[in-house]
Amino acid sequence: MAQPDSKKIFFENLSGAGKAIAVLTSGGDAQGMNGAVRAVVRMGLYVGAKVYFIHEGYQGMVDGGDNIKEATWESVSSMLQLGGTVIGSARCKEFRTHEGRLKAAHNLVQRGITNLCVIGGDGSLTGANLFKEEWSGLLNELVEQGLIEADAVQKYSALHIVGMVGSIDNDFCGTDMTIGTDSALHRIIEVVDAIMTTAQSHQRTFVLEVMGRHCGYLALVSGLACGADWVLIPEMPPEDGWEEKMCQKLSANRAGMKRLNIIIVAEGAIDRNNKPITTEYVKNLVVKCLGFDTRVTILGHVQRGGTPSAFDRILASRMGVEAVLALLETTANTPACVVSLCGNQSVRVPLMECVQMTQEVQKAMDQKRFEEAVKLRGSNFNVAVLNVGAPAAGMNAAVRSAVRVGISEGHKMFAVSDGFEGFYKGQIKEVKWGDVGGWTGQGGSLLGTKRTLPAKHVEKIAEQMRKHNINALLIIGGFEAFLSLLELLTARGKYDEFCVPMVMVPATVSNNVPGSDLSIGADTALNAITTTCDRIKQSASGTKRRVFIIETMGGYCGYLATVGGLASGADAAYIYEEPFDIKELQANVEHLTEKMKTSIQRGLVLRNENCNENYTTDFIYQLYSEEGRGVFDCRKNVLGHMQQGGAPSPFDRNFGTKISAKAMQWVSKKLVETFRQGKVNVPLDSCCLLGMRRRTLVFQPVVQLKDETDFVHRIPKEQWWLKLRPLMKILAKYKTSYDVSDSGQLEHVVHNRPKDSDASVAM
Repeated sequence: MAQPDSKKIFFENLSGAGKAIAVLTSGGDAQGMNGAVRAVVRMGLYVGAKVYFIHEGYQGMVDGGDNIKEATWESVSSMLQLGGTVIGSARCKEFRTHEGRLKAAHNLVQRGITNLCVIGGDGSLTGANLFKEEWSGLLNELVEQGLIEADAVQKYSALHIVGMVGSIDNDFCGTDMTIGTDSALHRIIEVVDAIMTTAQSHQRTFVLEVMGRHCGYLALVSGLACGADWVLIPEMPPEDGWEEKMCQKLSANRAGMKRLNIIIVAEGAIDRNNKPITTEYVKNLVVKCLGFDTRVTILGHVQRGGTPSAFDRILASRMGVEAVLALLETTANTPACVVSLCGNQSVRVPLMECVQMTQEVQKAMDQKRFEEAVKLRGSNFNVAVLNVGAPAAGMNAAVRSAVRVGISEGHKMFAVSDGFEGFYKGQIKEVKWGDVGGWTGQGGSLLGTKRTLPAKHVEKIAEQMRKHNINALLIIGGFEAFLSLLELLTARGKYDEFCVPMVMVPATVSNNVPGSDLSIGADTALNAITTTCDRIKQSASGTKRRVFIIETMGGYCGYLATVGGLASGADAAYIYEEPFDIKELQANVEHLTEKMKTSIQRGLVLRNENCNENYTTDFIYQLYSEEGRGVFDCRKNVLGHMQQGGAPSPFDRNFGTKISAKAMQWVSKKLVETFRQGKVNVPLDSCCLLGMRRRTLVFQPVVQLKDETDFVHRIPKEQWWLKLRPLMKILAKYKTSYDVSDSGQLEHVVHNRPKDSDASVAM
């Protein structure tokens, strides 16, 4: 985590006094838009600006009147968990005309609004940019018509625009992820998981149509996440003769005792001649050629519905705050920008560069330059794969990916049951392609996982390495996996069997592995926490004022408590990394008491399980109960192992699949580079951890990560998410310092990440 620099600014200096910010949602709706609106309003108020809602998108801006209302802190309460957009969205033909934009300018000037935050797609953002370019001319026309005073032209001389992309299709260039995409994937995966059970019962083939008229992201990632047999998307039309190849694939799978087939079709799927490929065409093809019992399911607008996922709530909150910061820093010459996500970092990119590149994609597709469209959107060895540590959702997807990529690379793959405990006992067997079928959506660890470290059993493990001629290791797990690699690295001096490429992929709900911002399983745990908090808060609906004390997992790592608190709108989150005392506890109670007296009906406090040995969950519960007496009552809930259970989220399925595939490609490369005279000889950098660091996936020698690690408390010494804690407090109405040293800087979309990075793999 970068150290704060001179850009660290405090509440007194982070001033938006005298500024008016308006926020609108335009075009289609997307889950998470409400979280973005909430963040813009609360951050705007935090810095002293006036903030306005514009209801019904551009139509409300043109119509004016009650469609433009000043927002208060309380007006965005309880909207974080709601789907859609509570301020409404509409497509407006009138705003596309000069007269419509003139009316809109008049309505904004009347309220002193010159800062606009637009949440929508490329059409909405393009309209905003045109509005900005015409602004001064529109004001002059209003003066000529006598609708505003002449001095208003100078006073409101520039309109500042910052955009956020709300679109479930993830079809906007310049960002790795748009608001709503992850939630849409949740809806799709829920349906696919449900369909798979009935399909297996009847040996059926299902053809699913998902949204994506011009972008196949939802189809591709959902296909990856559920292990679909065939995926059809607009950017990569299948080669001529694909029908026969697909039927051969389906037939081979059925002959291999697979009882179901899943085919996913994007609604905009086309062939090489730009002819649409419909679900009915695919169904009829399968029935005619194979005679399989085949059904079609069109998901439609269910993909837009439901509550936003934890990922979308956090993304929307981060982007909303970043948008306000961008508006505060704009000058008359600053181009309209879009707040984007690059890897795990917020960046700002010029709006029209993104729009033009997005349009270039469609142009390339129309001209049948499909490979260019995709770019506009990036020997035989034995390899053993095992899980180490506690189970985490997404581990099975990672194992499946490793096995299949390894087989594709020409390796013989071995699966080790029960971690290193199974390794030294010889619980090792070769796995084939079909052995890992259907693993992607399974929770827990199908291989079995133990916390046993290898140091006490290195001799027996080395013996098993010799017996099975293991040439490389892929370890998928948490902090124990990291410790295991260090122990195996030490054992190289005594046992040549460990002088092979070894790589670790982080997988733990605690997200406490050094060297990686994100771990497989943490997103699923966050969704479990967020969903439970939503239900707990809902249980108090209609009752008297109530505060809930929730205990989360994580060991000494406060990631789940902090980010779960941000996603669920918590008032406080107590963690080990940020020490607290009785004075702070008392101040939090008083703060919550004041809020309860004036507005909110429900409060939420999260506590990491090991945040303090004396201030236990029971202690905090009793303290809040006593000090809040007469104002609110309290309830407590220990979430426990439910955070580790359940089917993996789309993010964890996708992340596990892609990061594990990248790890196996690295293993293959290392084996080829280091194989000499029938033996693998490897340097120190052959024992690595593959982790997401800010924007990129990086292979890091584990020996270099030792200095970054607090081994006593099993956490990294520096953790990126600690910078989100002030954000959580700000959105809970605390006045606190806010570090913007890591805030986004304006970057050109074509240069927004290093050439050799693969940041999109995190999505």
